[in-house]
Amino acid sequence: MSLSFEHVTLGQRVRFGSGQAAGHLSAEAERLNAHNVMVIAGEREMFIAEQVAASVEVAVWHSDVVMHVPIETAENARQVALENDVDLLVSVGGGSTTGLAKAIALTTGIPIVAVPTTYAGSEATDVWGLTEAKRKTTGVDAKVLPTTVIYDSELTLSLPVEMSVASGLNGMAHCIDSLWAPKADPINAALAGEGIRALSQGLPKIVADSQSIDGRDEALYGAYLSAVAFASAGSGLHHKICHVLGGTFNLPHAQTHATVLPYVLAFNAPHAPEAEQRAATAFGTDTALEGLQQLRAQVDAPQRLSDYGFTAENIPQAVEIVLEKIPANNPREVTEDNLTQLLTAALNGDDPATLN
Repeated sequence: MSLSFEHVTLGQRVRFGSGQAAGHLSAEAERLNAHNVMVIAGEREMFIAEQVAASVEVAVWHSDVVMHVPIETAENARQVALENDVDLLVSVGGGSTTGLAKAIALTTGIPIVAVPTTYAGSEATDVWGLTEAKRKTTGVDAKVLPTTVIYDSELTLSLPVEMSVASGLNGMAHCIDSLWAPKADPINAALAGEGIRALSQGLPKIVADSQSIDGRDEALYGAYLSAVAFASAGSGLHHKICHVLGGTFNLPHAQTHATVLPYVLAFNAPHAPEAEQRAATAFGTDTALEGLQQLRAQVDAPQRLSDYGFTAENIPQAVEIVLEKIPANNPREVTEDNLTQLLTAALNGDDPATLN
């Protein structure tokens, strides 16, 4: 087999270990010679952040975290960082928290140490996102890639099972989208395959026992692999759809990804047989959709966009915006008609296997 591709591996330190976050953060702050640390955590995660940063001198505790990072929230946080001469950003939380740290780093260049408490994966990418006037804009910039990621499964134990499932399926979406994204290549496909395997084994363990360190370790490991694959491969059809649903209609990030994923998989899979087979092999099933749907049934995954406020009346506007963003190399041609069909099925929770 003749191979020809270009792959970029992002440079980042990963420190992984249950119960070790505080020690790892202290060591990283010392290594980076940080004196004015800004800890970013939403109000619900602030108690976790205080434990993680217990051995670090913190100049600013910042809790103004908003989903999809509105530009006003970002500008306020940037001002706080500059006023306090911050030299290290520490984000403790999910994708919104990491996203806010990235928004600050984008204009200031301040390094980030990310401490995830979900399976969002944003911590391992150089992708940023900001929402202004109900439009979410994303971009890629080396300044926003966290210098270090600290993974500690104990920090995810308070994440409710339902949210763990949605967040983990968001990671799964990174994996599957990476198989046909604009810069898909054999290396990120291999990472994505292992990510699918790890997430598909870890999430059911969390559902069976919410305090399972083994399950949460596997899910964090899978989420990291999914994000590394995504950072290399770029944003495919699934993410283009979900960014519009989140930014324009303010749908919750993880639940939206978890709901839309089987429909994009069913839509693209027949037109990308090699990618489909790789995913199926990772699931250990005959087809990728079969594997994903078995997992979704095991973990009681989100089913309908209508459960999160999306309506049939929203579909034409969503279709119009998404069509402007479709990657040129998507395996299947995307039209107004078939995209409308996909979103209608996701709205109602129809069987994705019926998509044609």
